[in-house]
Amino acid sequence: MMGEMKEKAITEKNEEQTAYASFEQWCKGQMKLKTKEIAKSEQSIEELTASIEENAAEIRDLTSRIRELEEDIARWKQDSAAATAVRDNENIDFKATVLDYSESIDAIGGAITVLKKQQGATAQASLLQESVRRVTRSRLVPDEAKSALSAFLQGMDGASFESEAAAPDEMLHRSAPEAAGYESQSGGIVEMLDGLLDDFVAKKTDLEKEELTAQHNYDSIMQNLKDNTEGASQEISRKTKRRAETEAAKAENEGNLKQTTADLNEDRTYLQDTTILCEQKAADFSSREALRQGEIDAIAKAMEIIGGDSVKGAGEKNLPAAAAASSFVQLAAGVRSPLQQRVIEFLSERAQSTGSRVLAEAANQAAANPFVKVKKMIKDLISKLMEEATAETEAKGWCDTELGTNKIQRDARTEDVNNLNSEIEDLSAVIAQLTQDLADLATGVAELEKAMGEATEDRLASKTKNEQTVKEAQEAQTAVEAATAVLKDYYAKAGEATALAQVSSQGPADDAPETFDKPFQGSQAAGGGVIDFLEVILSDFTRLESETSSAEATEADEYDTYMFESKKDKTLKLGESKNKGGTLTDKEGALHDAQDELKANSDQLDKANKYYDKLKPTCVDSGISYEERVKGREVEMQSLSEALKILQGQDLPTLR
Repeated sequence: MMGEMKEKAITEKNEEQTAYASFEQWCKGQMKLKTKEIAKSEQSIEELTASIEENAAEIRDLTSRIRELEEDIARWKQDSAAATAVRDNENIDFKATVLDYSESIDAIGGAITVLKKQQGATAQASLLQESVRRVTRSRLVPDEAKSALSAFLQGMDGASFESEAAAPDEMLHRSAPEAAGYESQSGGIVEMLDGLLDDFVAKKTDLEKEELTAQHNYDSIMQNLKDNTEGASQEISRKTKRRAETEAAKAENEGNLKQTTADLNEDRTYLQDTTILCEQKAADFSSREALRQGEIDAIAKAMEIIGGDSVKGAGEKNLPAAAAASSFVQLAAGVRSPLQQRVIEFLSERAQSTGSRVLAEAANQAAANPFVKVKKMIKDLISKLMEEATAETEAKGWCDTELGTNKIQRDARTEDVNNLNSEIEDLSAVIAQLTQDLADLATGVAELEKAMGEATEDRLASKTKNEQTVKEAQEAQTAVEAATAVLKDYYAKAGEATALAQVSSQGPADDAPETFDKPFQGSQAAGGGVIDFLEVILSDFTRLESETSSAEATEADEYDTYMFESKKDKTLKLGESKNKGGTLTDKEGALHDAQDELKANSDQLDKANKYYDKLKPTCVDSGISYEERVKGREVEMQSLSEALKILQGQDLPTLR
């Protein structure tokens, strides 16, 4: 019984060692895993915090820029309304003034026509008076001109008329012309009106030019304000969309930060609890190991005492006397007793039924030896089997411990290798993505620099072209103005050509071939059309200069805006490239560390596999399982114990 107790104590001790080895390996694995997860969470929290701060800064910048643009749009709307109000007032003034000039020019032109027709004698002056009075009613006619015209009208009212009765007697028989009702004195008045007419026409032309220029400038201002407003609105739309995206990214990062912080706190608590548990288990295991070993030592000591002379001798001394005497008689006589024969038959039958070589050998020894030696031989066999059982139990415990420890090591190293392979795969993917991102950023920066260079070249070329166009438009305006002045000067002088001298109603003119009978004053009508055409051309060149200057200013603003945005984009790309470059360096370092750790774990896994291969012949591939060997040995020990009982004269088992 004590042997069974010792064997059970050893078995339980070995099982507990195996179980604790597995637990200890679990502790190491969990602590390492949680430590890594905590470090990873702390790094993630730092990165998320930095990202959230960057998101917040970008949102503030975008909001500030949107407000600036909205203020600009409001200001441009006010400027547009103010410019429109000014333009409307200017246009109203222009129309009123042009109407006055047109009416005055018509009145002066009508008066000049009437005066020129009335030069010489005329029978009626009412039409002339009405024409002159129309001129004096114009608010644009200077006061001194109005005074001269009023004086002229008064002179017309006081003019004298000659009577036919005053004619001499010798004149009675002549064919005399009709008496004149009024002898014209309008030569100076016509010159004055011609001057006023030229002055009014010139002022009207200048006014129309000014109106055209003002309208063009207004259109340019309104177009510029419209372009600015549209550009600002588009930028507001882009930046509003970007702000919404950034706010969404910030919210996502904040959610991730909250979750990561919660996970970190949970991992820290788990690590702390695991550390306490593992330390407590280690202390408990150490105490239990000492107690179990003490139990085994106590059982062994008890077995030693029981097997000593003081116990064994007393047992032998107190055995039944008849049995002892019979044994001595049999030993002295050298005759095989029925009990010995019975033992031989019993052991043979058990050896045959179980196939045990130990029982077969015991049967042979029982047949070959005296009764006393057979009894000792059986006891020795029993002791030997017990020792073998103990040794095999210890070997089984050692094998279980080594196999369990080895399995834990192999599983742990396999898990580490798999995790490291996964980590290396992830790091390799991240490094590949970062490398691609850096290449894309480098390409983007190069494309930006190329586009900025091309934009600069285009801007310089366009600026040169615009400046040349403005210069040529200005030169063309000067030339057109000079040509217009030459024509106006010529037609003004040609308009002053006098009429042909009067001839008698009968004379050479009647017989002469038909030529002309009016003074040549140039092609006034055609000349006026040419001048009008030149003025249109002048306005076209004026508009070309204005539009080109406006286009140049717009292109310059667009170029400055494009360069500003491009430089900003380039700076952002360079900053992102720098950050990703730093991250790439960190990831490459982590990959190198993971590869080194993978190599170390792979080496340890190889060693664990080799040790397992070394354990297999002894602990795994022994042919017969441990349970079968234990069961067979128990059968043998039971059979030997029953044989020993036969020899001691106790109840005999029934033989089959």
